[in-house]
Amino acid sequence: MPYIEVRRLNVTFRGSKNTVALDDFSLDIEKHKFISIIGPSGCGKTTFLRVLAGLTGLSSGEVFIDGKAITGPGPDRAVVFQEHVLMPWLSALRNVGFGLEVSGVPRAERRRKAEEFMRLVGLDGFESYYPHELSGGMRQRVGLARALVVDPEILLMDEPFGSLDAQTRESMQDELLNIWGLQRKTVVFSTHSIEEAIYMSDRVVIMTPRPGRAKEVINVNLSRPREYSHRVSSEFRDLRLHVWEKLSNQASAHL
Repeated sequence: MPYIEVRRLNVTFRGSKNTVALDDFSLDIEKHKFISIIGPSGCGKTTFLRVLAGLTGLSSGEVFIDGKAITGPGPDRAVVFQEHVLMPWLSALRNVGFGLEVSGVPRAERRRKAEEFMRLVGLDGFESYYPHELSGGMRQRVGLARALVVDPEILLMDEPFGSLDAQTRESMQDELLNIWGLQRKTVVFSTHSIEEAIYMSDRVVIMTPRPGRAKEVINVNLSRPREYSHRVSSEFRDLRLHVWEKLSNQASAHL
């Protein structure tokens, strides 16, 4: 049985003009896998992640995690958004430990755990810094540590590196993959970057333009751990061309 099962999901936003974000969207995701979702702007990638997070309701269809229907947010899931959404009045360490504080974890234990995850994302020595004193990449690391410290089974990432410069983005990709190799969370990662989707993932889900559906799921059989040589391999180039052609054909069909 797949760990995450999505069956004929429909999400329609009601208003003066109804907007169908997802329609007849079906997908299976195995436990501990790294899955990327890619598609044109407005195709429903963020909506799908919000459904998995329990933040957006279903209009119809079914979504199960480990055989149980999603009824709202839960401690088994954590979200990392494109914008870091850190609290500017708290230090990096307190931002990381905030979820533990809300959960009632004693101060000494949450400090120990927050420090552990600051080290894990390479930010030891920056515990007392405030968000405005950190670079964009550092703030994203804090956001990642905050998501991981609560030990979720599923990590939902909505274009988390989209606002970073190219060099920082590649560094963060490698950082995340190193952490994923240690933690083995189930990761669902949305992106606009074909290269990022292929480099990070076990499978890449190509979505149609709105209303979003899973057009094709591509297996990425590149060896792990991933490194720069994968980016310049013939297998990587072939996968990139395949995904690019699928997305380009969709764009042409909607002109």
